[in-house]
Amino acid sequence: MKIYTKQGDQGETGLFGGSRVPKDHLRIRTYGTLDELNSILGMTVARMDEDEVRRERFVDLKARLLRVQGELFQLGAELATPRGKNPGIELVSMDRVDELEQEIDSMEKKLSPLKTFILPGGSRLAAELHLARTVSRRAEREVVVLHRSEPQREDVMMYMNRLSDYFFVCARMANHLLDQEDTPWHAPKAPKGPSERTE
Repeated sequence: MKIYTKQGDQGETGLFGGSRVPKDHLRIRTYGTLDELNSILGMTVARMDEDEVRRERFVDLKARLLRVQGELFQLGAELATPRGKNPGIELVSMDRVDELEQEIDSMEKKLSPLKTFILPGGSRLAAELHLARTVSRRAEREVVVLHRSEPQREDVMMYMNRLSDYFFVCARMANHLLDQEDTPWHAPKAPKGPSERTE
């Protein structure tokens, strides 16, 4: 299969089923953001294999992220398919939403309770997972906008809403597995008002 087709040289691309739309169509932007998110996860998963210690510590988290990568492909295929057409693959279902929730709960049991907001970071792996979290939020916003004009399945909406929470907990788990503390955010105190100042 050839990588370049020249069919998009005029700023259009094809959806599954053959219809063509501008490359800035909301549907294209939405599954493009899912592709961006998937690439971030690919980078993160690759980092988990950098040495033997990480490979052992991250075996479960890596397997979970690889599964999510596959689910993002499923979502992308669905979003690339015009309404009324069959994408020809299994669709992401409520079972996947339930699985995300169960894994969030399972990971949180191993983490110390949050007592303050945390900054994205700690370890490089956690920072990348926080990046995945923010990109998944952007993808969710785009799905919501698309939903207004072309209603999407409830399962898709719920899955996208859980995903950023999932990556937040994965980021904390990455720090935990690396014996790295989360970075707390210390809110600066507001300056005293005139009546509160002392001479």
